[in-house]
Amino acid sequence: MRKLVAAVVTILMLPATAMAADLGELLDASREASYSAEQLITCDTPDGVRDVLIDLEQRGGEIRYGNRSEEEPLNWSGDGGWSGPSGGSRIEAGPAASTEDAANVSSYLVDDGTPTLYLGRPSTRYLLTSGDINRAELVVDDEFGVFLDVTTYDSAGATYCERRFVSFDPTPPDWKQVPPPQSQTIDPTAETLLPDRLGDFVLLDVFSDDTGLSFAYYSDGFFSFAVFQSPIPIEASGSAGHETADGTYQREFTPGQVTYIWTVGNAGMALIGDLPPDMHDVVLAGLDAPRDPGFFNRLWRNIFG
Repeated sequence: MRKLVAAVVTILMLPATAMAADLGELLDASREASYSAEQLITCDTPDGVRDVLIDLEQRGGEIRYGNRSEEEPLNWSGDGGWSGPSGGSRIEAGPAASTEDAANVSSYLVDDGTPTLYLGRPSTRYLLTSGDINRAELVVDDEFGVFLDVTTYDSAGATYCERRFVSFDPTPPDWKQVPPPQSQTIDPTAETLLPDRLGDFVLLDVFSDDTGLSFAYYSDGFFSFAVFQSPIPIEASGSAGHETADGTYQREFTPGQVTYIWTVGNAGMALIGDLPPDMHDVVLAGLDAPRDPGFFNRLWRNIFG
C-alpha cells in the first residue's frame, strides 16, 4: 500500500483566491509579512476534539512550521510551491493556478470589519458569510496584516476549527538553509478525469508524478481540499469508518484537516481538506465511490456461474 504524502497540509495552506477585493489585499499583505508565532489549532470534529500547538515562521512568502520536538521544520510552503517530507525523501511541487478564478464562483461575503485587540495589538475582526450562514471569523493585525485568529463554522453555526496565535513576533526570522536530502518532483498537468466542479468547489490545478500518483487541488474561494489518485491502494492509519449511501470510507481528523481514504477497484483515492464536516458528503458524492476489488469477481460469478 502507498503511504499518503505527509506534506499535503502545505498544499492546503496555499493562499486561496480572495472572496472580496478588500480581503484580497489583506491576503496579499499576510503573504508578504515576516514573523514568528506559536499557533494553537483546535477542532471539534465528529470523532472528538483534535488540537496541536505548532511553531510558525514566515519570510519572503515562505512559511515553515513544525513543533518543538523537531530540530528542523517539518514542512514549508510559499508562492513558489510547497515542500514536505514523505518517508526519507521530500516531495515538492509548483504553485496551484487556475484558468477559472475561484473568486468568480464564490458565494462568500465579507463585512467591513470591526476594530478589536488581539494579543494586545490593534486588529480588525471580519465576518465571512455564505447566504445566511456564518462560515468564519478572521482577526487581522492592523500593522502587519497577519491573520492572528481564524475560526471556521459548520452550517449550523457551531465552531469547527480555530487557528489562533498565542504569541506573535513581527521580527523577520533568521533561517538556516535546510536542503532536502532527496527530492521527488510532482509536476503540474492539465490531464484529469476528475470533475471541474465538486459542489461549490472549483478545480484549480492538477499535479502528477512518474509513479502514477496524481492529485487535484480544489477551492471554493475560502476552504480547499486535494483529491489524490493512486495506482495502488493508499494505506490508512488511525482512521475510522464513515458510511454514506455510496459506500464506506476511512476517515481521520487531525488538527485543521480531515482525510478520507477509499479503494476503487485496485486503485486508491484520498481526499484531504480543511472544509467543515457538513460539506464532506456533498464533495465525496461527486467522486468515484468505494468499490471493493473483489466486487467484479463476485459479479462475474453471479452472472456467469
